[in-house]
Amino acid sequence: MEPNKILSASILDLLFDERNKEYGAYELRKTYPKRITRALIITGTVALLAFTGIALASTLKPKSEGRLFNDEVVLTEIPPDQKPPEALPPPKKIVQPQIRTIQFTTPVITREIVPDPPPTNEDIVNAKIDDVTKDGIPDPGIPDTKETDKTGIIEKKAPEPEIFTAVEVNAKFEGNWEKFLTRNLNPDVPVENGAPSGQYKVLIQFVVDLDGNVSDIKALTNFGFGMEQEAIRVLKKATKWVPANQNGHAVKAYRIQPVTFQVLDQ
Repeated sequence: MEPNKILSASILDLLFDERNKEYGAYELRKTYPKRITRALIITGTVALLAFTGIALASTLKPKSEGRLFNDEVVLTEIPPDQKPPEALPPPKKIVQPQIRTIQFTTPVITREIVPDPPPTNEDIVNAKIDDVTKDGIPDPGIPDTKETDKTGIIEKKAPEPEIFTAVEVNAKFEGNWEKFLTRNLNPDVPVENGAPSGQYKVLIQFVVDLDGNVSDIKALTNFGFGMEQEAIRVLKKATKWVPANQNGHAVKAYRIQPVTFQVLDQ
């Protein structure tokens, strides 16, 4: 910069003397005051508009909202005194019937004639032992002697074992099941009864008890053509079964055994 222009030049011109003013930094610093002034004017305008809007909104809003008060008093009519309900009669006292009692007499060994001998077994069959003897109905607490045997002990039948529907180990045929079916099953039964071609899986349900015996045999399918009857007939001959097992013990359980018939095209 020339010496005669140093005193009249601005600080910005002195800073960017002999520098590239086209780079952009010079222009940004030169226009900085204008941009600040413009931003302040815009911010003040927006704030003024917002304040004016709030003021207008407050003037347009009613000063006080009307509230409705209901000063009307509604009197509820009180019904006249009602007659109190009649007292229920006291419950009838249930008189328990007098149970026949027999006075207990302590047996004493003596040679003299006892004026009040102790009661016999026939006297105390249907009576309670008490301090005095009273006539009345037989004691209902005494068990019926008809249910006892000669020893006087009531015999109770042992409960039937539970029949399991699901077990850890199912009952199985004791032997070769396929060989047993080959020897005993008649596979021509559906053909002889006119069954259409196809494969039929007959399901037979039965119970295997603790001794491996089979009972309650019934068919769960209903294909017909004599297939269910033939499967039941064969299973009645298969009497050797190993019982099912649950928790390490043999149990009585249901078993479902499939028997397949196959009818080929002729």
